[in-house]
Amino acid sequence: MSKHILDVKELKTYYKTRLKEKVYAVDGVDFHLEDGKTIGIAGESGCGKSTLALSLMGFYFPPLHFGSGSININGVDIMKLEKEKLRKQVLGREIAYIPQAAMNALNPTIKIIKFIEDIMKEHQPELSKKQVYEMAAERFETLNLSPKVLNSYPNELSGGMKQRTVIAISTILNPKVLIADEPTSALDVTSQKVVIKLLKDLLDKKFIRSLVFITHELPLLYHVTDEIMVMYAGEIVERGKAEDVIFNPIHPYTKKLMGSIIVPESGMKEHKLAAIPGAPPNLKKKIDGCRFAERCSYATDECRTGKITTQHLGERLYRCRIDNETLKEWYANEA
Repeated sequence: MSKHILDVKELKTYYKTRLKEKVYAVDGVDFHLEDGKTIGIAGESGCGKSTLALSLMGFYFPPLHFGSGSININGVDIMKLEKEKLRKQVLGREIAYIPQAAMNALNPTIKIIKFIEDIMKEHQPELSKKQVYEMAAERFETLNLSPKVLNSYPNELSGGMKQRTVIAISTILNPKVLIADEPTSALDVTSQKVVIKLLKDLLDKKFIRSLVFITHELPLLYHVTDEIMVMYAGEIVERGKAEDVIFNPIHPYTKKLMGSIIVPESGMKEHKLAAIPGAPPNLKKKIDGCRFAERCSYATDECRTGKITTQHLGERLYRCRIDNETLKEWYANEA
């Protein structure tokens, strides 16, 4: 059995407003990632994907706060570590992060190599500048990036090149888990393919062992990850193998999400596009029942007020009170 390299249990994190209200952007998230596997996290904007990514890294800076739960990385609960120990021993080594809008993550006033030197000074201070340069040049060449980039300023690079450079820098210490938050957003299709190939190369060459890939483009995950988790209003509403979630969604939200986007896959190119009505719930307020109920075509009164639990269907998980056979019937009648 594969080891869980990342294990998250009942994680709750919230934002505190100026009025001291708590907005639980991640509310009871529970999942694990096996060593050597990849998992995708999808959902519309505001569902909690990026907040989950920050939470997994231990980046709790106001207004984001840790509520409860545990985050185990390679067997160590990072929420029990002192900040300095977390920064030096875990971040970059055990787990690394490619932030959303990564193209803006580089300091425009310093060259790429200086950025890398600052990182290595914190984690491997025994290395000389020459050794750091040689190590960085070798890594860039291995990932089909020119070592000339090291002596460039960020503004001298294209958007796609900056994105690839950030990915190379984030993985310079060979972290066991890489969290990539929207790494292909704002890129053209050609640059997206290059970035995805780079991430696959990192996995193939064992520079990273596991990947968490976050995106709002659900079909993209079919080509990148083994499994997909779908988030809605701070909760995981469905999880399963990538192929199953894309081609046979169970949860009504996943079904509607797939129906609202173009899927360039055989047999799914001609489906009619349909927007999801309404808007996500206000997370400042206590929500009874299913959080998707007000936007769901199949919701009943019990859905709006009753307790919603996670159902198991083989290896699939989905958070809905309606059983799978009934949902399949309703979907078939709609077709």
